[in-house]
Amino acid sequence: MPGRRRSASRPAPTPVLPVRLRRLRRTANLRNWVAETEVELRRLVYPIFVRPGRGGPEPIPSMPGVDRHTVRDIAPLARQLDKEGIRSVLVFGVARAKDAEGSDAWASDGLVPEAVRAIKRAAPGLVVVTDVCLCAYTSHGHCGVVRKGAVLNDASCERLGRVAVAHAHAGADVVAPSAMMDGQVARIRAALDAAGHEETAILSYSSKHASAFYGPFRDAERSTPAFGDRRSYQMDFRNAREAMREMECDAAEGADILMVKPALTSLDLLARARKRFLLPLAAYQVSGEYAMLKAAVARGVVEERAAVEETLGAIRRAGADLIITYFARDFARWSREER
Repeated sequence: MPGRRRSASRPAPTPVLPVRLRRLRRTANLRNWVAETEVELRRLVYPIFVRPGRGGPEPIPSMPGVDRHTVRDIAPLARQLDKEGIRSVLVFGVARAKDAEGSDAWASDGLVPEAVRAIKRAAPGLVVVTDVCLCAYTSHGHCGVVRKGAVLNDASCERLGRVAVAHAHAGADVVAPSAMMDGQVARIRAALDAAGHEETAILSYSSKHASAFYGPFRDAERSTPAFGDRRSYQMDFRNAREAMREMECDAAEGADILMVKPALTSLDLLARARKRFLLPLAAYQVSGEYAMLKAAVARGVVEERAAVEETLGAIRRAGADLIITYFARDFARWSREER
């Protein structure tokens, strides 16, 4: 109506939100207080490469910050790792000599057994895990015995049993078969028990996919196949149900710990396995995953600590009890800096 003043519009009332999820995100202390997933240093396993010869640590070009060490280097390295808070290591060997059978892999005076002895003398508290495979020791670069161009399963398992016994004799706490041969866990368990090593545990590479992310590791171990590839024995990354079958078989054969590899492309498998198995689960953040992050850091694309902690957190959140990672020493340093 003419001459009537309009009432000023009033703001809509603020809705009552009984649930405000941001309340516990407000400060770092609150976020840390309610965090569901924690990556503890004790859960990280640091890989070590042992090479023949003399001299100091030898850098691996494709893996910045990772070296090959001689047996002579191993004792001081083990003491330093123990001092840094690293609780476990995974030892890989670079062959002194290669042949068709990979016989240097089970030599009692081989690089891995000698490294295990050196670690146990220098840092008795470290849990020592050893990789059990033939690929770095065979002239053809495959993970087992080759006849007429084919990798033989059962003959390879017999050799893997010899390797595991040699490592256990040297003092390894855990042996980790990675060849992906059917029945390898059962054969290794029988060989260990027959040799008096009933207490030596088996961490099985149960779900190990043929992956594009292994390239830097093959550079480190000099284990690239001379012909063909490993797809006839390593898993097809497209198969999740098959991964569960692999884990079931290894658990039934006596594995004490099950592993998935690579870690970041297997988070769904970790989650499935966590619901299905009571055994401890391990995941391997492999060389290619490490190299990718290092390359991104070098380009200034990501901040290293934040990216590493996020990836390790994702692996842990998916269900891994143990994480094998080349970032273990970096994580240890960051943990010390916080104290």
